[in-house]
Amino acid sequence: MKLARGTTLVIASHNAGKVREIRALLQPFGLTVRSAAELNLPEPGETGETFTENAVLKARAAASASGVPALADDSGLAVEALSGAPGIRSARWAGPNKDFAAAMLRVERELKATHTDNMNAKFVCVLALADPGGDVEVFEGEICGHLEFPPRGDKGFGYDPIFVANRMTKTFGQLEPKHKHAISHRARAFQKLREAQVLVR
Repeated sequence: MKLARGTTLVIASHNAGKVREIRALLQPFGLTVRSAAELNLPEPGETGETFTENAVLKARAAASASGVPALADDSGLAVEALSGAPGIRSARWAGPNKDFAAAMLRVERELKATHTDNMNAKFVCVLALADPGGDVEVFEGEICGHLEFPPRGDKGFGYDPIFVANRMTKTFGQLEPKHKHAISHRARAFQKLREAQVLVR
C-alpha cells in the first residue's frame, strides 16, 4: 500500500487528542486527512483482546465505511505492577465521559492497594493502515518509563500527566508537543510506518 501526496486518509478515531497528534505526524506528507468524527463514521466496538486486534478492527471498519484508506491507532498505558492494566482498556478506565483525571486517580489507587514501590510502566501504540478492500499493515511502537503522582502538566492528553519516560524528568503532560512527537510510542510506530515506505513524499 502506498499513500502519495494528496491522497485522502481517514484517521479512524473520535479521540480529539489522538487525532491532533496523528495529524501533526502526518503533516509533512501532504495527505488530505479527515477524522472518523468529521465524517460521522460509527465507532466500532473494541472487541479485540490485544492492541493489534483493536487497531485492525477500527482501521478496516473506517476504510470500508469511507471507501478510502484508513489509519487506526490503538494505544494505552501498561503498568507493570498492575499486570499490564489498564492496557487495552485504557480509554474505558476513563468512562463514557473520557474523564482521565478519574482514570489517573484509579491507577494511583490500585497501585497503593498493591503496596508496591514498582512504578514501572510503558505506553504502547499499534497503528493499523487498511485499504477499502480489507488489506492491512500493522506497525507497533512503545516507550518505557515510570509513573509519578500527582499528575503534572496540561500539554498532552490521557495519562500523559503521570508518565515520565526513561532518562527524562518531565511528564508527557509537561513536554512541548514537538518534543513528545519526537520520542513517543506513537512516534516510534510512525517511524516504522515511514521505514516501510508507505508514505510517499
